[in-house]
Amino acid sequence: MAQHSVKTSVSSTTSSQQTSARERLLTTAAGLFYREGITGVGVDRLVAEAGVTRATMYRHFAGKEGLVVAYLDAEDATIRGYFAHAAQQLTPDSPPVTLLEAVIEGVAEDARRYHTRGCPFINAAAEYPDAGSPVREVVARHRDWFRATLAEVVAAAGVAEPDRVAASLVLLRDAALVGVYLDGEDTADAFRRAARHACGLG
Repeated sequence: MAQHSVKTSVSSTTSSQQTSARERLLTTAAGLFYREGITGVGVDRLVAEAGVTRATMYRHFAGKEGLVVAYLDAEDATIRGYFAHAAQQLTPDSPPVTLLEAVIEGVAEDARRYHTRGCPFINAAAEYPDAGSPVREVVARHRDWFRATLAEVVAAAGVAEPDRVAASLVLLRDAALVGVYLDGEDTADAFRRAARHACGLG
């Protein structure tokens, strides 16, 4: 019985260490890829700054491209989480337009405070020109989800032509993320005004 407990403890510790190594790699890669670009960051630097070996990296990810895919998947999960959190704040008495207004505000704040060097998906797409690559597949999947989700939010708010309006909001968000990087955080206010206008919110 004691021997079994020891084996379980060792197994749990090993599993925890592996999870920690994966998380360190992903966190390190996310910071470097977003700040400095993907192609400009080599594997040697990634493993050195994450404090792991090359063997550890290849055990968790299918090479550098696999790490890029995981980084973008994590970005996608974060943005989906923003939508889920906003929806959870609604009450039965919330006006239908409340979620749409929250999404517009959330995008503006994200551009102003968090994604201040452009959109990670657009940045990655620029470095992976092959539309059939796993990286571009993640980018396409994210943008399809984002556009479709915006259309649902717009429709629920009672705005006419939700697909057209959602397409406009995607375009405006793309512009806002680039604009904040190049022109400063005042661009976020311009996004708010343009997005509200596109939705007929005044």
